[in-house]
Amino acid sequence: MAEALTYSSLVSDVQLYAERYDQPFIAQIPRFIMLAENRLASEIRGLGFLRSVSFTMSIGDSVYEKPARWRETSSLSITTANERKYLFHRGYQYNRAYWPDSSLTAEPAFYSDYDYEHLLVVPTPDVAYVSELLYYERPIPLSENDQTNWTTRYAPQLLLYATLLEAQPFLKQTERMQQFQELYERAKASIMQEQLSKLSDNANRR
Repeated sequence: MAEALTYSSLVSDVQLYAERYDQPFIAQIPRFIMLAENRLASEIRGLGFLRSVSFTMSIGDSVYEKPARWRETSSLSITTANERKYLFHRGYQYNRAYWPDSSLTAEPAFYSDYDYEHLLVVPTPDVAYVSELLYYERPIPLSENDQTNWTTRYAPQLLLYATLLEAQPFLKQTERMQQFQELYERAKASIMQEQLSKLSDNANRR
């Protein structure tokens, strides 16, 4: 059977690479993995982190909740008269100045972040538009109960090196930090190139 990275095998690998099997270090490994996953979610852009969700806007409501584990919006569109229209991203201040009275309604044209968990749409919708949000997410966090996710299946080396990199401040091994930084950057460049190639292929098919 082919080897596959899981949460449990990642925990074991970190101990093996670090050559540390003491309980204080082992107790910190879940935190290293969490920090590594946050790093990847912030730095990696590709199909594995791209998700879409459909929802229906409410008449008179200009603020909408973002999906769980949202990290960055790629696009927001509405469907009107069987035509998909993409809203333009603008800054929050621009949108508020463009449509200062949120009680007035019209077809939405712009969007922005309202805060980390919500989006602002202007003009305030005048119809219950069927909408699609395309966004980058943080994959389901690894744990004892969630042993695998996209990263363990398609970028195991990237996750391993990111986790080992996050462990180095705890280990206080500055000479190894540079080593794992280089391994991480090499793996990141490889996976980014692969993902960008796939995204370009998808765009060319449209």
